[in-house]
Amino acid sequence: MLNDESDQDLMARSAAGERQAFDVLAGRYMLRLRRAALRVLSDPAAAEDAAQDALLRAWMRASSYDAAQAGVSTWLHRIVVNAAIDRVRATRPTTEVPETLLDPAEAADSLLVGLQRRQILAEAIASLPARQRTALTLTYEEGWSGQRAASALSVSTRALEGLLHRGRKLVRAYLEARES
Repeated sequence: MLNDESDQDLMARSAAGERQAFDVLAGRYMLRLRRAALRVLSDPAAAEDAAQDALLRAWMRASSYDAAQAGVSTWLHRIVVNAAIDRVRATRPTTEVPETLLDPAEAADSLLVGLQRRQILAEAIASLPARQRTALTLTYEEGWSGQRAASALSVSTRALEGLLHRGRKLVRAYLEARES
């Protein structure tokens, strides 16, 4: 049964043109890909589209997958992050905080303060250049290791550290400017 096969085996079958194998991979990763795209785009509909685009790109390029370069998960995440960045370049990102992040159990006043903080932070992150925003998102919001985030962005870990440093510096400057 295909559901019991490893990602590597499914990818090899997909590269050979087996759509059912790729469908299993898509089912395994769709939610994670959409979530990664949502972190970059801040728009659920755009994230869904980016994830679909990424899966289409992955299917069309399945034969170019190289297990020596990256795991299937990392490869798919790299494609979805690139698809999301392409969408960011095409349109300015929104700064809305998805309602799914709100906890209905919180008191109204603390909810408002938390919402305002998230809104301001989302604005600060949205104002960053796409690669810095993506580096911060993958590292801090997705919890990826530096090596995995660097691989997804196709940069060295040292270059990722530079992106993170510049991104944090710009977020700090944005927040300080809002306070004054």
